[in-house]
Parts: sequence; C-alpha cells; structure tokens
Amino acid sequence: PLLVRPHAFEVEVAAAPDARGRCLMSGTHLPADGGMLFVFEQPGRHCFWMRDTPLPLSIAFIDSTGRIASLADMQPRTETLHCPSTAVRYALEVRQGEFARRDIKLRAQVDGLPR
Repeated sequence: PLLVRPHAFEVEVAAAPDARGRCLMSGTHLPADGGMLFVFEQPGRHCFWMRDTPLPLSIAFIDSTGRIASLADMQPRTETLHCPSTAVRYALEVRQGEFARRDIKLRAQVDGLPR
C-alpha cells in the first residue's frame, strides 16, 4: 500500500515501459482506495493522456523525494496531455475526486514508494 497520511491506497505498480502503456485502459471499476502507480527510471516531465481509458481519473505527480508536485483530473477517452509542473519520478492514478475527497494536496508526502 501507498500511504498519504492518514490515507492508504492499494495500488498496482507499472514500472516497465509496456506496463506503463497499458495503465487502467481495460478497467471499468476502480475502488475508492485503489489505483495504479507508475514508476519511471529517471525523473522527468512525464505526461499522461486518457485516449483508451474508460474511467475518469485523478493523477498525482510525485517527485523523487515522495512529495506530490502536481495534481490533475483527467477525463475518459481524451487525448489532452496532463504534464507535471516539474520533474517527477512517480505518478499515481486514482478514481477521479479521491484526492479532493481525502483533502490530499500539493506537497503531501507519499510513503511506501518503490525505489
């Protein structure tokens, strides 16, 4: 689990390039405490889109120290790019609105990230 105190998310990890490309495209349901964590080899301005994803999602871009650097809501089946404001090493996708519902904001610390 990933912890954004006091909240926990059970996530699937996508660390390989082919796994990152699959993301949550095939899912039609995501539990409130579920998500997908994208892990990149190097920090960068890694952008996301939702072309083949049927669910509305929220994304947290997380820097190498585990702090949330940017947040965005993403609409299903769109090609709008969502990019972090700075270099990040991780991205966490959850059901749209979960960060807001849990009052998770910029600079929040995320614990349990793989190194």
